[in-house]
Amino acid sequence: MKKQRSVILIFFLVFFQAVSSNVGHPITPSFVTSLGIADYMFGIFFAIMSVGLMIGGILWGSLGEIKNKKYLIFAGLMIYGFGQFGFGYANHQAIMIIFRLISGLGASAAVTLFTAQIVEASDKKNRTRNLGFSAAFLTIGTSVGYYLGGQLGSNPYFVDLLGTNDMRIVFLIQALMNILLAFVVLATFDFKQKEKPKHRESIFTSFKYISSLKGTLIIFLVSLTLFSMGRINIEKYLDVYFNELGYLPDDIGTFNMVTGIVSLIASIILVPMIAKTKKMLPLITGLHLLAAIIIWFVFRANNFMLIIYTVYMLFVIIRTIYQPLEQNYIASQVTDGKYSMAMGVRQSFYSLGSVLGPLAGGFLYEIRPVVVFDTSAGLFLTSTVLLIIIQLLLKSERKNKIRDIRISSLKTDTNKKETEELESYTL
Repeated sequence: MKKQRSVILIFFLVFFQAVSSNVGHPITPSFVTSLGIADYMFGIFFAIMSVGLMIGGILWGSLGEIKNKKYLIFAGLMIYGFGQFGFGYANHQAIMIIFRLISGLGASAAVTLFTAQIVEASDKKNRTRNLGFSAAFLTIGTSVGYYLGGQLGSNPYFVDLLGTNDMRIVFLIQALMNILLAFVVLATFDFKQKEKPKHRESIFTSFKYISSLKGTLIIFLVSLTLFSMGRINIEKYLDVYFNELGYLPDDIGTFNMVTGIVSLIASIILVPMIAKTKKMLPLITGLHLLAAIIIWFVFRANNFMLIIYTVYMLFVIIRTIYQPLEQNYIASQVTDGKYSMAMGVRQSFYSLGSVLGPLAGGFLYEIRPVVVFDTSAGLFLTSTVLLIIIQLLLKSERKNKIRDIRISSLKTDTNKKETEELESYTL
């Protein structure tokens, strides 16, 4: 019960972290344009922050194994606040790129370590459910952050009260929100640090941890990168596609609100239901395949608005339930108890997709808008193939182990028990 109360505390911290992290997003495109910076730089700013998330994931993850996560999250939020303040007040795109990288490095602390702590504090039977609830709080926090940011930038009341017609003020407010949240974490986050390892590696040598992972897990992480590339390109260019088809900004806002509601419902209702499955890997494989089929169909349909509000919502549900499943699968493959490190590696592979996706997506969209969505479907399909390969490798590995035990001359009860466990094993 005490552990669950601690996890519930993280849910609320995740919510407020999502709010404070997304306040600046609605006004960023207009802010960049107001500075006379080329439109393509918006994509570069996004990619650079993802580079920071990618590098920061494994760095904060490794520190989480030897340091108290409370102080690491505090430091990360302070760094993120500093990065966003610098981005808003730099007034030069080269310096803004540097601050964007700093923002990514700082943001990755909370993203990585909150997830790691949920994994560590949850029983195996409740882990997927708790990760699903965390995703729900993240979703609603993101929606609130976007709404608040939009109101700060355009609502006459806030413009007059806070002077946010100068959009730099919004980034100042965001920085202050993250600093405040950092002190809240410091005051409330009370998880005890686990026993320190006897041999402490440096941050940089901890990158070797990736090479120590099972080959099948590395393939899984590559499939995660491919899924991330496809997902981020769909989400990033769908708003642009709406605009190209002649729909108004309020149509886009309404659509994003509906997707947030659908995602929230899926997190609360569906994730706890599927958390009980024992065939996790086949389920994830099926989700990848369904995602590919849905995206391929949606952008070829005649009545776009009807399909985007019906069939596309199935993709929204898939991406929602996929996250806690993949996080739980990665955690289930960690045999050394280094959950912070594992979640850091996971964040790095996911963020790599967020870097590569937008960089390639811009060129693909210029060729023809539907090409970027077709490519996303292709990425989902490729990741499906990788997941099938993993299952074949695990099946072969299991058969070989059973064979070795059976031909062993030592017919002990331990051998028999291990054989029975292997034969009843489900992916």
